[in-house]
Amino acid sequence: MERIPKLYVESEASQCLEEGKCAHDCLIILDNVEVWLSKGEKLPEFIDPQKAEFLRREVYDRFYHYVDRTTGKVERDIVLVLPDGRTRIYLKKGDELMLLPVEGFTKTLIADVGNRVRRGDAFAAVTTKKGEVHYLKPPKAGTVVFIDEVTNHPHYVYYILPEE
Repeated sequence: MERIPKLYVESEASQCLEEGKCAHDCLIILDNVEVWLSKGEKLPEFIDPQKAEFLRREVYDRFYHYVDRTTGKVERDIVLVLPDGRTRIYLKKGDELMLLPVEGFTKTLIADVGNRVRRGDAFAAVTTKKGEVHYLKPPKAGTVVFIDEVTNHPHYVYYILPEE
């Protein structure tokens, strides 16, 4: 069974809390302290809801809703927790992602979410109707944060966070 990353998206405190308890799984960040709460858990007393940032757990497949697909800019603060449970990717509002389409007769995805791809590494392969294989390589090194399967056209779009 394939494990899917967890997606936490910036939201209002009212979307996370009801009567001092979590209404959804949430991540609360106050200064340099992170508090991970499950649905039904109480908000710790040391957290000031007025000063804290709230991120609500969202369905991972909705990641593309929080990225402007024309500019590649992230529209809200996002935290991705990869399936290993330890690796986290922090995206800030305004971060620019590379959106790289994978289109062709037959598509083979090589890199998965969380993989680092270098400038010369192939992240996908496309086979044409003539049987030619083309390897797609990113223009810059980065980390794959999402792979969107576009349903109205049978192709994929890689969302890659470039390295500085």
